[in-house]
Amino acid sequence: MFQTIKNINRVREITRILLKYGFEEVVANTPLKAVIPKRTRLGWASGNYQQYSRWELMRMAAEELGATFIKLAQILANRPDLVPEELLIEFEKLQSDVPPFAIETVREIIESETKQKIEDLFDVFEEKPLGAASIGQVHKARLKDGTDVVVKVRRPQVKERVETDLIILKEIVRRGESFFQSQGLYNVMDIVKAFEKSILKELDYNTEARYITQFRNYYKDYTNFYVPKAFREYSTDKILFLELIKGCKITDVETLKRWGLEPTEIAEKGMDIYMVQIFEHGYFHADPHPGNILIRPDGVLCLIDFGMIGKLSQADKFSFAGILIGMAQKDAKKMARNFRRIAMDADIPDMRSFENDLQDIIDDFASLNVDEMSMADLAASLQDVIRDYRLEVPGGVFIILRALTILEGIGKTIHPTFDTYSFFRPYAIRLFKAKYSPKNITEELMDSGGAFLAFINSFPVEVNGILRKIRKGKLHIEVEHSGYESGVEKLNRAINRLTISFIIVGLLVASGLVMNAGQFAGWATEGGVPYLSILGFVMAFLLTMMLFFSNWWSSGK
Repeated sequence: MFQTIKNINRVREITRILLKYGFEEVVANTPLKAVIPKRTRLGWASGNYQQYSRWELMRMAAEELGATFIKLAQILANRPDLVPEELLIEFEKLQSDVPPFAIETVREIIESETKQKIEDLFDVFEEKPLGAASIGQVHKARLKDGTDVVVKVRRPQVKERVETDLIILKEIVRRGESFFQSQGLYNVMDIVKAFEKSILKELDYNTEARYITQFRNYYKDYTNFYVPKAFREYSTDKILFLELIKGCKITDVETLKRWGLEPTEIAEKGMDIYMVQIFEHGYFHADPHPGNILIRPDGVLCLIDFGMIGKLSQADKFSFAGILIGMAQKDAKKMARNFRRIAMDADIPDMRSFENDLQDIIDDFASLNVDEMSMADLAASLQDVIRDYRLEVPGGVFIILRALTILEGIGKTIHPTFDTYSFFRPYAIRLFKAKYSPKNITEELMDSGGAFLAFINSFPVEVNGILRKIRKGKLHIEVEHSGYESGVEKLNRAINRLTISFIIVGLLVASGLVMNAGQFAGWATEGGVPYLSILGFVMAFLLTMMLFFSNWWSSGK
């Protein structure tokens, strides 16, 4: 099941932590059960955590399980369609801050990756890190040409640990699918695969360097927004050299005022930049907490940490804008249509009920004034609808809603009358109008026409191929059975035990016949028992004991 000793050791560690926090049912209904002997299972006992809720215990378990599970929990915190609200609240508390690793290791990694000594690379290299997280840590430095930089260094062995955890996660999900479905969790393997793609990108600092380069190209002509440069000539998958931004957090009102900057204008500028990212480019910085938004003394806004990027396709941008416009126009039918368009799977059995729920959201927010309106409440209401009707919408939608909620919190900290909705409404209207522009309609007609012609051309060929296979008797239909692995495993064990039982019986019969045969009298004990019979009886006894202990050991499986 788990291929290597290293994997088995990690499986045991994961199992121990799950049991510690009281998740026996997860262990008992997944392949993790196989690494625990029955006698240990009988004594399963969790820690003394009765004072905590189940959601708190899940967060605590994720923290102790390490980088992979912390990152998975943080991603799930952006998916209210997949996890309950109580768990979202707990997962949002997760911080990946951990003690820094040794400066000697930092030096070794940098010198190994750059093939240069620290003294040859930098005039100054600060040994105390600016920050340390589960994947890496950051050090301030100055290059030989006088450029101030920050250097991100990936933790040693973290990639290997994550890859091991991903193997284990996929095996657990694959063989425990029926258990997860019984808990109301569907498409768990799709979630794990999407997470795998995301975290492997985050582990490769070359990916972040590419994101930064793309953002710099998008906004190279902006005078009020700046993206720090990535020094790709020094960077590898394990280290990343970035231009140091000298500024303050966007929420540091005292410093902003001391520099002669108006906080309300800064808040509006920041929201405007995000609206451009979302509604014009569909490619946006997905983690806009205050520590990642810095303001320079000249008032220029800078974004840092591009490890997480959100994306929306052109069609998804139009549909998302249509939802917001439908709400602004108090048109529940328009909202419903655009929800169905943006959803990858939108099997809504009762459209009237769906529209009524959307109308309730419209009515709730239509009566509010600016002071009462909250993007957090609106996002929560939309997420409830998505969850209740099991709509499979792109993950980028939830990242946008989360980003807008965070930005609203920042805005209201420095701008008392900040109204998030008034900012994104004009962009949504502009995007919605662009959808019906002659240029876009022409492009959509050409795309649809091209797809239809391709279908017409390929259809006869596909049908002819199917008929040819039928004539030759080569048409095969594959049926995949799932959920029978446990039964097959038990059947294999039963057959093996039956085989051993036959061998035991055979040895006993053969030993008895030899003992009564006169030709073996010369190879016998003083009591006349042939040595060959003794050997047969001993082997039968050993096999019997082995069979007995095997049954005792695994009878609970």
